[in-house]
Amino acid sequence: MGMGGCIGLIAVGAILTFAVDWHMDGVNVTLLGLILMAVGILGVCAYVSIFQRRRTQPPPPAAPVVEEEHRYTR
Repeated sequence: MGMGGCIGLIAVGAILTFAVDWHMDGVNVTLLGLILMAVGILGVCAYVSIFQRRRTQPPPPAAPVVEEEHRYTR
């Protein structure tokens, strides 16, 4: 689930929690909205955490070691 899906869950959860006034038998719509918002927030946190780990630059590779062999002739 990407960033858009997480934001969508937060939006749907907020709508169910704050803007809906109908009731269903056996379903607490307010609690369902809160759960959807919590899942969306956790998804955003996980996505940002993974995205930030991907953006970190690895250290540049060390210069290759060049060994020279000196031969002295007389």
